[in-house]
Amino acid sequence: MIKGFMQYIIFFSITFVFLFFNTFLYQAHSQQDTIPYIRDNGLDISEEDFYQRIESLIEGFDEDVDVDLSELIRELEHFAQNPLNLNFAGQEDLQRFFFLNDLQIRNLLNHIALYGGLISIFELQAIEKWDMETIELIRPFVMVDEEQPLRHFAFDDMMREGRSQLFVRYQQFLEEQKGYSAICPDELEQNPNARYLGSPFMLYSQYRFTYYNNLSLGFTAQKRPGEQFFQGSQPYGFEFYSGHFFMRDFGRLKSLAIGDFQAQFGQGLALWSNLSFGKSYDAINTKKNPLGLRQYTSTERNQFFRGIGSTFSLGSFEITGFVSYKKLDASILEYDTLNKEVVSISSLGTTGNARLPREVNMRRTVDETVFGGNVTYKKSNFSIGTTAYRYQLGAELNRELSFYNKFDFIGQSKTNMSLDYNYIFRNFNVFGEFAVSENGGYAILNGIMASIDPRLSVSVLHRHITKDYQTLMGNAFTENTRVVNERGLYFGLNARLSREWSIYAYADHFYFPWMKYRTYAPSRGHDYLGQVSYSPSRSIDMYLRYRNRNKPLNSPGNPRIRYLDDVIRQNVRFHISYDVSDAFTFRNRVEFIDFKHGINHQQGYMLYHDIIYRTMSSPWAITLRYALYDTDGYDSRIYVYENNVLYAFGFPFYSDKGSRSYLLFRYKLTHNIDIWGRYAYTFYTNREYSGTGLDKIDGNTRSEITAQVRLRF
Repeated sequence: MIKGFMQYIIFFSITFVFLFFNTFLYQAHSQQDTIPYIRDNGLDISEEDFYQRIESLIEGFDEDVDVDLSELIRELEHFAQNPLNLNFAGQEDLQRFFFLNDLQIRNLLNHIALYGGLISIFELQAIEKWDMETIELIRPFVMVDEEQPLRHFAFDDMMREGRSQLFVRYQQFLEEQKGYSAICPDELEQNPNARYLGSPFMLYSQYRFTYYNNLSLGFTAQKRPGEQFFQGSQPYGFEFYSGHFFMRDFGRLKSLAIGDFQAQFGQGLALWSNLSFGKSYDAINTKKNPLGLRQYTSTERNQFFRGIGSTFSLGSFEITGFVSYKKLDASILEYDTLNKEVVSISSLGTTGNARLPREVNMRRTVDETVFGGNVTYKKSNFSIGTTAYRYQLGAELNRELSFYNKFDFIGQSKTNMSLDYNYIFRNFNVFGEFAVSENGGYAILNGIMASIDPRLSVSVLHRHITKDYQTLMGNAFTENTRVVNERGLYFGLNARLSREWSIYAYADHFYFPWMKYRTYAPSRGHDYLGQVSYSPSRSIDMYLRYRNRNKPLNSPGNPRIRYLDDVIRQNVRFHISYDVSDAFTFRNRVEFIDFKHGINHQQGYMLYHDIIYRTMSSPWAITLRYALYDTDGYDSRIYVYENNVLYAFGFPFYSDKGSRSYLLFRYKLTHNIDIWGRYAYTFYTNREYSGTGLDKIDGNTRSEITAQVRLRF
């Protein structure tokens, strides 16, 4: 480990020699500064800004949640191929860019309404809150033109101007995991769940056809590791299939979704299926921008709708209705053999896996029916909307309740309703939502974003969610994973001191008035983050970040005597990215962690070096990482974002002692065919196994391969 550390220090030192030498060189030739762009994923984007924002979005999720940002990247790639004309863009069009807030959007629309269409994209610099960082982020996805081409939903036009993509991805661990190892037939007969049913590889395929921003249709299929493929419980191949047809902006028909789709309204207290962002270093962006109905192309197997929905525009009103029916995973309590139907269930499945006999027995065992709608009134800078939906299960949910979850939903059906609003006055954006569930629980969220000065923006967000509020479709700005049992007050600020220096900070105080899992008393905690960013030139970005979180848990030790102990996790990170040349970029990071829970005190560190090769003239794009880490255990684990193949995301944690490296490449075989490959390798210096349960691998190494092909036509 010491030898590896010294090798890393030498590599790290050489990088800094290059850094400071070239800093002066760039200052002497400042007129030659160019904005770095990447094309490896079909996107022309400012690399470091985008990289940092994507990583920050992932870090805002619960650490153990599997995050899928593929739809977000697909959206940006689509705009890269079909740029949005800013002179004819509406508020909903601009809200599809996750890095824009409502103040920026409203200022842009007001500027165009007052002075006419933009002549050049650089005219954005004259609009309040539009700094160069934002302009550089959005520039690859937009255009400025005095005329808006007319689009016709004619078959010939769609076939001529539409675009198709076909993906196939393969992924597998090279070492044998326990779940796939040989076992005595008698032992397997006694315990059928002792081994996985299927093969160890993951296979993913997706086809999608798009016609500008107006039409999208396609399918997605996935087989996870351990699931069967064209055998056993899966005679038709993939375990999960998804398909969608989505049309938008066709006269008064704002959107039409058939098949699998998402629904996003208000601030997520009542209804927000699938992806929802939380806290990030961009501290003022606490407001969610609901996009109503959207196509669903992800592989998460529960939080989506399957059916039909549409939105119509009638003057200042937008009216949405939808109905969904699909099968959910569930643990069966009672089964009527005469009528062959499930009578009651003990829990709903959350993973969607079908690797073991017990998981296969849970798959798609109970009906889920959801129907409802939304009515929103929009006028100038003000909007108000109401959402209501009915949730119905095909069997009675009789979950085993304990003292900490006694208010959770049981039964067969429930209704949720909410009222949301949004108002922009000068440099202030006020927003919020009030939601109620059928049992009488309620949730309130109110926030304000304000531009106090061209260089200073702040946001304040308050939420009050009762312990008995129930929603299975909510996904709001909360500290809890679920929308329940929380009160909180959040304050964030972004300060741009100069072109080179910026400060980002937030403070979030939260209180849980009832017990939670592993927290058998009311508790309160905090989450603080501060970041100082410095960019001396367009080729150098660095930041220093400190984060302090406290979420109390039951004290470790004697289970008969329970009291709460603070669980304090402190992280310090320094990150730097530097363009060595037009083709090479270096990234370096060092991060320290300090964890305390009662008498349990753990510490650790991680450092990595990335080498990124990309050039417009070469079909190759290569990313190489070498990382070292040393932590005292699982509690002091450090989560690290890793580059992966297009539309795939990695956010693993490093714990114990060892090193991790990976090689990622993309090769453009032709203009329409891209090939990706990735090899990741982990070496442990203090243990002779990795993983747990059926995922356990004997030995101190762990390696994984990923291959992907994309065809565009």
